[in-house]
Amino acid sequence: MCIILLNTHNAIAQDSLHGKYTDISKVLFEQRFEKTISSAYIKSKDDLTTIYPSLQFTAGLKHKGPVPNEFVTQKVILKFNAYNSADTVVSIYFFPGFYFQDIFLYRIENNSLKTIPPVLPDIRDSVGYRLFSLAGKDSATFLVEMTFVKTYNNVVKPRLVNVGYLPAFIVEVRSNYNQNNLITYVFCGLMLMMILFSIANFLQGANPEFLYYSGYALFLGGMLFTQAVFSFRTTYVSFFLEGYLDFIMQGLGIMFYMLFMRQFLDTKNKHPFLYRLYNTGIILISVALLTYTLAHYFSNNYNLVNLIENSTKISLLVMTIIFLVYSLRYWKDKLLRYLFWGNLCLFVFAMISQLAILMPPLFKPLPGIFSSAIIYYEIGLLLELVLFLAGLNHKNRKQLITQTKERETLKAQNLLQEYEKEIAVYKAQQEERERISADMHDELGAGMTAIRLMSEIARNKMKENTPIEINKISSSADDVLNKMNAIIWSMNSGNDTLDNLISYIRSYALEYFDNTPIECRVNVPENIPEIVLAGDKRRNIFLSVKETLNNSLKHSGASLITIDIIAGNSLQVKIADNGKGIDMQNLRQFGNGLRNISRRMESIGGTCKIENNSGAVTILNLPI
Repeated sequence: MCIILLNTHNAIAQDSLHGKYTDISKVLFEQRFEKTISSAYIKSKDDLTTIYPSLQFTAGLKHKGPVPNEFVTQKVILKFNAYNSADTVVSIYFFPGFYFQDIFLYRIENNSLKTIPPVLPDIRDSVGYRLFSLAGKDSATFLVEMTFVKTYNNVVKPRLVNVGYLPAFIVEVRSNYNQNNLITYVFCGLMLMMILFSIANFLQGANPEFLYYSGYALFLGGMLFTQAVFSFRTTYVSFFLEGYLDFIMQGLGIMFYMLFMRQFLDTKNKHPFLYRLYNTGIILISVALLTYTLAHYFSNNYNLVNLIENSTKISLLVMTIIFLVYSLRYWKDKLLRYLFWGNLCLFVFAMISQLAILMPPLFKPLPGIFSSAIIYYEIGLLLELVLFLAGLNHKNRKQLITQTKERETLKAQNLLQEYEKEIAVYKAQQEERERISADMHDELGAGMTAIRLMSEIARNKMKENTPIEINKISSSADDVLNKMNAIIWSMNSGNDTLDNLISYIRSYALEYFDNTPIECRVNVPENIPEIVLAGDKRRNIFLSVKETLNNSLKHSGASLITIDIIAGNSLQVKIADNGKGIDMQNLRQFGNGLRNISRRMESIGGTCKIENNSGAVTILNLPI
């Protein structure tokens, strides 16, 4: 509260007034008058109108700098004399300084207090101003009673401000105290960018660490923004922020930062000590904010409020030092190194900022914005933000590499499973082929052998009277048995090699032309590569060779057939006879044989070429 006591002094001589009284008619802009003022303190519950007669005043201001903590919850009483040397009424505003509320003015008349109705200017920042007037040639003594806002920034700097100059005075005073607002706004813009970036990452990947960092940026950026907008203003919002909310926002921001660090470093699994440290810090801040709120609103002991705030900040600084020492022990962890440098920068510049608050004379001579305490804290936050982004980039790069490896591993595992399935199917097919070939060999082979044997017995018994049908049965049985043997050979997976195919072709060709007028020669390579050849390929090549040999026996009129087998990048079977060759203009005599050969070779990715060269030459080629 502010009380101004005014007492007329018409009997005082003009000359004596100039030495003890402030002439308000001479205040063209604003005037400080600490030297012509006296001060006193009373308890917050005391009634000034009751204790005024016994109140002892101290000449000048009792505290010229920041008000000590034990006086913050008391009322300060200012006493000054004013005089109007003009002939007309002069009005002027009294301004005690920032962060004073419940201002009351009194005027002393006949040793009693007369309340002056509070008149506030019709502009912003009006709570801290009080208007009073003096008639022409009048003088008076005023008392001002004020209550401090609960902050360490309380400084009594009383001034008288001309009514017409007041708007310019407010702008000038704020600009003197807020020289670095532009930098603060730029930094708050960066924090807003980080909030949006973190929320976008959280929505994209549902990673809670980004949500925690957005909370950290929101509260720290909000604290700096509200300080830039509302600090050093005489409004109730400014009082609320300065006296209570700033510390709450700072504490919540640091709490979210600890939650972020706990998640970002995966401390529960990788750094159990840090996990316990941050849990302790989160509990400490929660308890501190609760007790700070209770002490602020339900206690009249500012020493306790200030002790909670300072002890919490000191505890957080100690925890920062512990983190820095711990990081040095795990220096090989690159992510921890980024966070180490970020926290170190923030720690150093926060200490400089605190030093600027506690020892203003050391920083006032510095040029421009460097005389402000908040700028150092903002520099620390900016460096911490830059190093955090570097650490985040490092972590994302590692995660990307890890995720790529995991995807490749998963892809390889899926391919392996597919291969295992294909192998299982192939094995099942091979087993089924072998079962079928065994059944054919055991059942059909035995049956066909029995038919052939019985037809031979019947022919021997009948001798010259043997019916032609018996001979046909014996011949058909031989033919079916040979074809069945070829099928059984192609189905047996044990024969799926190039070497086995070449051996089988050689054996079949030599046996096929045995007891015929045609001589057969087979040339095979000395070294046959160990190559697996599936049953369908073996079967189609063999049948193509068989069809070619059959055509040569029936139609070539040759006396010699040469088979050259070459195994390199491809398997080449060259069958040449010395017969009459093939009429390339008239292939009808060979029926479907040649078409079957071409179709079989094409079905397995091979080719068939037929030409005349002193007889017919057939070249079968299959890439292997």
